[in-house]
Amino acid sequence: MIKMILSGVNGAMGHVLQDVIGAAPDCQIVAGFDLKDNGDTSFPVYTTYDQCQEDADVIIDFSHFSAFDGIFGFAKKRKIPIVIATTGLTEENQKTIEAGAKDFPVFKTANMSLGINVIAQALRQIAGTLEEGFDIEIIEKHHNKKVDAPSGTAILLADAVNDGLNAKKRYTYGRHGRDCKRTEDELGIHAIRGGTIAGEHTVLFAGNDELIEIKHTALSKKVFANGAVTAARFLVAQKPGLYSMDDVIK
Repeated sequence: MIKMILSGVNGAMGHVLQDVIGAAPDCQIVAGFDLKDNGDTSFPVYTTYDQCQEDADVIIDFSHFSAFDGIFGFAKKRKIPIVIATTGLTEENQKTIEAGAKDFPVFKTANMSLGINVIAQALRQIAGTLEEGFDIEIIEKHHNKKVDAPSGTAILLADAVNDGLNAKKRYTYGRHGRDCKRTEDELGIHAIRGGTIAGEHTVLFAGNDELIEIKHTALSKKVFANGAVTAARFLVAQKPGLYSMDDVIK
């Protein structure tokens, strides 16, 4: 039985994770972290990290990026493998992750969907073929409560495109206020927010008289919860290091 701690347990993704883990015969939630304890869980929920004394095999973090230092510090101190699913982290946070991964297993990806990560691999392979004569744009859509823009997944896909190109593109975030035509070295990234969209990402290759679209649509948050649990199962068997969904796919 894999014992799990959930960070951000009372958030939208936390509730989805509770359902997914509750249905998994090999996983068990032993504790949770959140700013507030709503009192209706079968496991203890702590508002501060030093309160938690439960033993765990892995932590899944779907909290707000402002909570990163606390949860990562807790994981590092206890040497508990951690799956980081929080978006909006800074470059300084990334350096902290890379340093900590030398001491214990850390899993970090911009999107927990297996499908998104397969698309990223495909983009690395095809981008070079479409480098000449095609303009590349990324459009991402999310619900109206998402606070960071563009999404981490949009950047993940943009980076995958650049990995496959000989001449790297520079990222252009929207075009409001720009009174000039598009340049060949641009990769446009555009964010849309509205309703309850779980997540939609389109990579558009626009050439002369032809369009190629590679699109992924998440129909619910469950796809991300399933991916996080898959990552957790993978991570508990690993040595110290920094891992991503690419390692799971391989």
